[in-house]
Amino acid sequence: MHIIHERCCGLDVHKKTITACIITPKGKVIRTFGTMTGEILELADWIKEHQCTHVAMESTGVYWKPIYNLLELAEIEAMVVNAQHIKAVPGCKTDVKDAEWIADLLRHGLLKGSYIPSRDQRELRELVRYRKSLIEERAREVNWLQKVLEGCNIKLSSVVSDIMGASSRSMIEAIINNISDPKLLSKLAKGSMKSKRENLEQALHGLVGPHQRKILAAQLRHIDFLDEEIKSLDEEVGQRLRPFEEELELLDTIPGVGRRSAESILAEVGTDMDRFPSAAHLASWAGMSPGSNESAGKRKSGKTTKGNKHLRSTLVQCARAASRSKETYLSAQYHRIAARRGGNRAAVAVGHSILVIAYHILKNRQPYHDLGANYFDERKSAAVLKSAVKRIQALGYTVIVEEKVA
Repeated sequence: MHIIHERCCGLDVHKKTITACIITPKGKVIRTFGTMTGEILELADWIKEHQCTHVAMESTGVYWKPIYNLLELAEIEAMVVNAQHIKAVPGCKTDVKDAEWIADLLRHGLLKGSYIPSRDQRELRELVRYRKSLIEERAREVNWLQKVLEGCNIKLSSVVSDIMGASSRSMIEAIINNISDPKLLSKLAKGSMKSKRENLEQALHGLVGPHQRKILAAQLRHIDFLDEEIKSLDEEVGQRLRPFEEELELLDTIPGVGRRSAESILAEVGTDMDRFPSAAHLASWAGMSPGSNESAGKRKSGKTTKGNKHLRSTLVQCARAASRSKETYLSAQYHRIAARRGGNRAAVAVGHSILVIAYHILKNRQPYHDLGANYFDERKSAAVLKSAVKRIQALGYTVIVEEKVA
């Protein structure tokens, strides 16, 4: 095979060790390093001594990240490769042979690097992902608080829509302060909740023990702490995304995509769509495209490919929100697929559509134009008409179809 890179290095990365193999015209050199910062810097100096132009490593968990960051600072061109693409022939497998195999593939130009965003985007991505984990933790804590109230036979969630609203919060704090009279608790209702005082009196009649009051107090403190941290992260993310306000507003025009979802999409894929040859490549990278499963000329059902799980979960959430929108193309698509394949498959399909729309919006810098809820019916109007006539005739009626005059 033709040699593309004369001097290259392959790294087999583990939690505590890095096995490095350098291939030059003079031969192979193999050495093992630790994963501490000083040892990784020593690895970078060793690579520079041998005048290596390219370095490749597997995307092993999160262990590749500190190595990539330090090699990037040392101005060494590093490549992170999907481990599934460079599996060696099974047999005699060792760390040294893995490093040699990676270096040999890199030398002959047989490796394709994964998409690694710039340092600024990687930092933004970490902030957005951590914020999302805090939001999910807050939701779990609110659900647990509601579970404790149900254990006390306090049916507050049966009357109010938001258990953490202003009225509900005042009532829970009063319960923690050992106020158990339902009439007194119902008087804490504010705004539109005042019209539900009779229902509130019945819902707030329960038995709350001392240990339950202690748990409720701890849960409220934890929720308040999470609210403060989420607000702080919102400010940091907003400051970092200030130069991309136009892109955020364009993404916000898609049904089901809110401000936080738009921030998450930008943090994961960036704003430069030229790095993805097409929308299909972006969907495949995100794990939102179906797999290929064909045998003997028959195409079978293929599950979606593995990809960016953080982006995937955001897109599915946007799809669920879009399904509840009124008279939109995405809502029609969701209900059309859900009727045949179920809600989960429909959510993934609509999430795929949202990602394709986002790709073209960011690439062309144009807002979203909705095709309308009747798009699918108008596209196959003859088939829809034939199906409707057939169903009516099956009920025993004679159908005469006339075209409506404009």
